[in-house]
Amino acid sequence: MDVRYFLERRLTFIEQLYENAASPFLERIRKIEAEEEPFIPKYSEDPEPPFLAEWIEANDSLQVLGRSCVSMLAASFHVYFKTWEKQLRKPVTPVLKPTFSKRGWFAGYKSYFSHYLGIRFEESGCNLALLEEIVLARNRVQHPETITTHHSHYSQEDLRKLQSPFFVGERELELLSAPAARDSAWLLPPQINVTAEHLHGAILEVRKFVEWLETSDRLWIRSPSRSQ
Repeated sequence: MDVRYFLERRLTFIEQLYENAASPFLERIRKIEAEEEPFIPKYSEDPEPPFLAEWIEANDSLQVLGRSCVSMLAASFHVYFKTWEKQLRKPVTPVLKPTFSKRGWFAGYKSYFSHYLGIRFEESGCNLALLEEIVLARNRVQHPETITTHHSHYSQEDLRKLQSPFFVGERELELLSAPAARDSAWLLPPQINVTAEHLHGAILEVRKFVEWLETSDRLWIRSPSRSQ
């Protein structure tokens, strides 16, 4: 089986899903900000910006869409590794299982490929922290802690693992990058903010990693399905 081919189909699907589904929400936001029909404000002494509720709804919809796509990306990346595990016909041994259970499946497969094939993910030149954060973000999105909001936030435990969170908004990124404000910023965990740029950047990193892994001679030599 050409595992990479089927992963690429999934990645392409996620990209087109986001692009097509995001369009109406982006257009609604644009019309509200440009004061175009049907969002032409009437005179009012209310200090609240006109159509604020509609703008928030459209923006929240974009965020839910982006986070859903990140969840799909993490699931696709996971099943990619599981499929290679089947291709290699080498199960996860009891020695490796603690890594999977304690540190997650990405760390688990990092140990798996190193153990069986001598392939070190660190040699890929890819942003492994981002690949791990994709999984972390998916877990936070899929397990919300409050019913009062559509937003998802990093936990304090997440922030201790991450030097610089990837899925954050521009304003929060500025706060986190300021040396004087960094420690205090951790007191309020930032939202998991997924823009089109975030999603495309994450997908690109997965593609880069898979391209590197698939060109590894050790991977193809040891694959029974290719040696027959």
